[in-house]
Amino acid sequence: MIISQFQQLMCHFATQKIFNHIKGEVMEGQRIGLVGRNGEGKSTLLNVLAGTLQPTEGVVTWKKGSKIGLLEQSPDEQETQTVEQLLKAVFSELNALQQQLTKMEKQMENVDPEEMEHLLLRYGAMQDDFIQRGGYDIDMRIDQVLNGLKIKSLKLEQWGHLSGGEKTKVGLAKLLLQKPDLLLLDEPTNHLDLDAIEWLGSFISHYKGTIVLVSHDRYFLDETVTHIWELDQGELIQYAGNYSSYVKEREARLLIEFQQYQDQQKKIQKMKETIKRLKEWANRANPPNAGMHRQAKSMEKALHRIEVLDRPVLSKKQMALNLKIDGRSGKDVVYLDGIWKEFGERMLFQDISMHIRYGERVAIVGSNGTGKTTLLNMMVGKESVDAGDVKLGSGLSIGYLSQHTLEMNNDRTIIEEFRQAIAVSEYDARPMLAQFLFFGNMVFQPVRQLSGGERMRLRLAQLMHQHHNLLILDEPTNHLDLEAKEVMEEALSEFPGTIIAVSHDRYFLDKLFPVTYWLKNETIERFDGGYSIAREKLEVSIK
Repeated sequence: MIISQFQQLMCHFATQKIFNHIKGEVMEGQRIGLVGRNGEGKSTLLNVLAGTLQPTEGVVTWKKGSKIGLLEQSPDEQETQTVEQLLKAVFSELNALQQQLTKMEKQMENVDPEEMEHLLLRYGAMQDDFIQRGGYDIDMRIDQVLNGLKIKSLKLEQWGHLSGGEKTKVGLAKLLLQKPDLLLLDEPTNHLDLDAIEWLGSFISHYKGTIVLVSHDRYFLDETVTHIWELDQGELIQYAGNYSSYVKEREARLLIEFQQYQDQQKKIQKMKETIKRLKEWANRANPPNAGMHRQAKSMEKALHRIEVLDRPVLSKKQMALNLKIDGRSGKDVVYLDGIWKEFGERMLFQDISMHIRYGERVAIVGSNGTGKTTLLNMMVGKESVDAGDVKLGSGLSIGYLSQHTLEMNNDRTIIEEFRQAIAVSEYDARPMLAQFLFFGNMVFQPVRQLSGGERMRLRLAQLMHQHHNLLILDEPTNHLDLEAKEVMEEALSEFPGTIIAVSHDRYFLDKLFPVTYWLKNETIERFDGGYSIAREKLEVSIK
């Protein structure tokens, strides 16, 4: 059964047109992954499906009585409301029913037998309804979601005291508790650590309702979705299966379409040549051959009736990320020996050690709050240690891509921000920026107008031209779409230097990093293997 459908959908933002009269149907029970480049309109489509945005053209309908839930990027709640109060408000109907039951219990304390019998019947029916709808399980359900998202400690915190990431998690918890018929999720794994991402993946996989989600996490899409919708240059193409299936089907579809395009072009060319010959032969005849002219005219009409296929785009413009080094470092790159670190009363590290050698690709993983970013900051001298030694090797040139990379000077233009790090003329800077898809006059656009993905591309452009031999990367795939991630992965795989990275992208971790350091319980453990192998070994060691 259809839960929502849309026809001839188009949205305009100023002079920009989003969607080219697209159509689609969301069927009950489907779990749809919405993919596409940044700027293709994925979030816009979610808002249209949620009814929070009216399309410029087209019609959207929903199944009568359907409850729709949208994960908002910036939820608006009362500042003094606690997380527990906010989540309990989800069950307002059950809360009202419980209050009625409590009121009836008091009434039954002082009534005659005849009225008591009547009240008991009503009370019993209402209590059965309360039980059937999970009224006695409210606290358990709240704790289950809070534990899964690793935010149980925030239960009594006020909304106004939460960070942006914590608000996103609470907003997600609220939505999951509502259990809407149509659940719309825009980048739900943002701000989640690996454990929470895996829990959310399992939750969604077993969800009874219908889901449309936007994500750039390939493992997450493979685990959760049954269909992929791709937004590409204003068109919506639909595929059955998960993300891996979509990649194969998309490649096969493009090859078929390209072959059809080539065949049609050959047919059109032959028709044009035949028309030209017929006209030449007709004109050579004495007198001119009217029959040949009619035949040529008829073929021209047939040619005009052909619906010419667009040439399929087999490869789109991508940033040209090519990471080189000016010279290698010494054999020993980073050596941490007996590191202790404490923040206030909280112990972060107890006597941890790491030894990273030239050419290694090392991933540092762990739950949020275990100190991954602190560890990276220690390596680059931005954070002190309470005890122990941090030693860096000889000949190091460090390129640090931190979580604060995107905090640029908003008053500068793109080209000015680029030249703050790369000492080149404006003339030389423009082709460098064009490699990262900043073309023409766009380089004079203020940094404040850039999206997260564009800011990341700008920072990568700077990084590429600095030729460092040690890259320290803190969540480098954040804000990048799937195609940009693949470009980064290709560049990093060919990088001849040393890479140390923190990431929550399991595909990225497994593909590039054969050494994994796992932070847990104030200690660190080294594993030979990517994230998935390290997780298996860790689970075995715990058992």
